[in-house]
Amino acid sequence: MTDYALARRNMVEGQLRPNRVTNSALLDVVGGLPRERFLPEPLRSVAYADEDVRLGSGRVLMEPMVLARLIQTLQPSRDHKALVAAAGRGYGAALLAGLVREVVAVESDAGLGRAAEETWKALSLGNIRLVAGNPEAGAPSAAPFDAILIEGGVRQIPQALLDQLAEGGRLVTVLAGAPGTLGVATLVVKEGGVTSSRPLFDAGTPPLPGFAPPPRFTF
Repeated sequence: MTDYALARRNMVEGQLRPNRVTNSALLDVVGGLPRERFLPEPLRSVAYADEDVRLGSGRVLMEPMVLARLIQTLQPSRDHKALVAAAGRGYGAALLAGLVREVVAVESDAGLGRAAEETWKALSLGNIRLVAGNPEAGAPSAAPFDAILIEGGVRQIPQALLDQLAEGGRLVTVLAGAPGTLGVATLVVKEGGVTSSRPLFDAGTPPLPGFAPPPRFTF
């Protein structure tokens, strides 16, 4: 039988701390949140591996180090409202729920969203709200957001999500590279009503369905 508590400690000490995850509040939340509960039973044995775990419908449980560094870059605060786009089975939203005031999680796959809600309820995470809808569209009726996490790789960050950032807000994701190459974890910040981005580190996170540039017409 897997000792999940030990696996979780080993993940924090062996994967996160050596890879520049230093935010003590985040490390406490990661160390206390049962990652395995966000996977179906047959996949729980790989919950703490240093790799992405595919969930179906193009969603993944992101590699622990990549997800933790992205969330750390958001600089989450207790007075923040956060958005998670493509929330999958809800692990990223659950991590943020331990660090911010409110989380809105957007997921289009009904089965994944239902599993996420069941796990949040079982873990008494009452500050997360699921929105069933297109992750590329975000949750405009709940905007603006101080922090936005796109939980997967994307080929392009939708303007709709950038428009939902509050002044001073931050968005993080992985910009997918060409097939066979690594993507780049990326931070977007809104200042003076204008968004600007900068690269953070290389990441092999698989791209989500959608989130692609519009087709170009040639004549």
